[in-house]
Amino acid sequence: MSNVRMRRARAALVALSAGALVLTACSSGASPEAKDDQGRKHAEQQRAQITFGDEKASTGPAEAVPGATPGGTIKVYQRDSYSHLDPAQIYVSDEGAVSTLLFRRLTTYHLDNKGKYTVVGDLATDSGEPSDGQKTWTFKLKDGIKWQDGSPITAKDVRHTFERQFATFITDGPYYVQQWLANSTDYRKLLPDGPYKGKHIPDDILDTPDDKTIVFHFKKPVPDLPYALAMAGYGIVQEKGDTKEKYDRAPVASGPYKIESFKSGKSMSLVKNTNWDPKTDVARHQYVDRFDIQFGVSYADSTQRLMADNTDNQNAISFNNQVDAASMPQVSNDPAIKKRSTSGYQPYVGVMNLNMFRLKDKKVREAIAYALPTQAILDTYGTPGGGELAGSYISPTLTGYKDIDPYGKLKKPMGDVEKAKQLLKEAGKVGMKLTFAFNTAAEPQKYSVAVTDNLRKAGFNVQPKDLPADTYYDVIGKKDNKFDIYPSAWGADWPSASTVLPPVYDGRQIQDGSPNYSHYNNPAVNKEMDRIALITDQKKASQEWFALGERILKEDLPQIPTFYYKQIQLHGSKVGGVVNNDIISGVDPTKLFVKK
Repeated sequence: MSNVRMRRARAALVALSAGALVLTACSSGASPEAKDDQGRKHAEQQRAQITFGDEKASTGPAEAVPGATPGGTIKVYQRDSYSHLDPAQIYVSDEGAVSTLLFRRLTTYHLDNKGKYTVVGDLATDSGEPSDGQKTWTFKLKDGIKWQDGSPITAKDVRHTFERQFATFITDGPYYVQQWLANSTDYRKLLPDGPYKGKHIPDDILDTPDDKTIVFHFKKPVPDLPYALAMAGYGIVQEKGDTKEKYDRAPVASGPYKIESFKSGKSMSLVKNTNWDPKTDVARHQYVDRFDIQFGVSYADSTQRLMADNTDNQNAISFNNQVDAASMPQVSNDPAIKKRSTSGYQPYVGVMNLNMFRLKDKKVREAIAYALPTQAILDTYGTPGGGELAGSYISPTLTGYKDIDPYGKLKKPMGDVEKAKQLLKEAGKVGMKLTFAFNTAAEPQKYSVAVTDNLRKAGFNVQPKDLPADTYYDVIGKKDNKFDIYPSAWGADWPSASTVLPPVYDGRQIQDGSPNYSHYNNPAVNKEMDRIALITDQKKASQEWFALGERILKEDLPQIPTFYYKQIQLHGSKVGGVVNNDIISGVDPTKLFVKK
């Protein structure tokens, strides 16, 4: 798939590599097998097959949040300003979080008060009606759905939304639906200028026979369409209000809130959208009068303010900022602070890439795997609650996940140097040169010492190479990079390994900038991906995806899984309705209220 699919992960992980986005760690004093039982429970809830809801499940209003009262202002501390507000350009978690308040889609995820997730109709009456073996999907729009100016949301707006995704100025959002419509990764050829020169996608591909009906016609089965349409990047755009590039700064809202003011890099204020009708929305609330968002607040700063819980900080939260590593012990050990925290998994899995163009001997790759001290990697990011040792390429939050540990990384997380020595000796490669690249952020600088030490003890001539954090992914993304091993991570776009294995392990996608960082290409695996992609039974498909991931790990070993990402966030004592939403990887803004 197009290398833009990595942007969610890349944008997040560049920040992460600077020690900013997420805290992924177990305490260095903790047992390697120590588990966050509550977190695992949440992960199990999420990976239970997320069903596609019918009309009843999609009918508003949303169930009340226990104890919620209307009114008040919530202050929101954010490190990063929003680069994009045009839904079609949104593919990172901070913009995705705020988009839940501003923009509606054909489908969305409903998180009920018991923690169950369902894909439901958002603007549509249900999650979609498939036919023709899931090659055709039909959606009907709800009654009473309006833009912030009071005008109705129609099928023309929906058509316009998807046609403008083909315009050349749309560069940063997801590509899934466009590629499915065009039946090609080179999708822009279907509508090179979008709808702006009077041309449209043919009705036999995208049909809007009346103001309420949208029909997608694909060449192949697309069983995951309701998931994809629930992404922030497919928020509906008002046709008459479309200002092309300028829409990125002044979009038209369809959700419960609208933008009152936005000063990039400084602040944003959201106020109630009076033309949002709660009876049409099963997933969102409008308890708070306004959100005042302040940008430029570091993770450490927001953590200190929220731990203090004084004056304005009592009514404060962050949608995306997480507890900084230095404050983790205090948050974990102070019950008064800990009760104002939420935690959960993120969709990312950290790995150590093994460059398949350079490391062709599997025994050498196995030696590296056994030697790698994954616990040391986690330990550099903080203390309990931030992460969990990994044995698989697939996150515990994804449907089909099973606990596996083929290289003993959970049993011996500090590495098995003796086993590595033996394998390297059997390969006849003792003393071979190994170039280890990592970035200049504090955490990789720390763990690189332990990684280098273990690999040298195993018999490798390790050459450490640090790379600038801001260009790290560009450098390792080159086909001809000169490194043997280097870390990265990847996050699923929805709870299915169909958004993990193809982008990361399809050898036909090897190119500069591709997220196939290990340059792995197994024609039999590529063929198997094509087969699984056409399975319309989601439960069966999820099992097949996991089995394929396990096969890649055991038989070919292009990457070594290191850890599953998690995060901890804080909120003020007067903010209610705070729950972690695993789909958006953080606090759910749509449920918040101010306690009286």
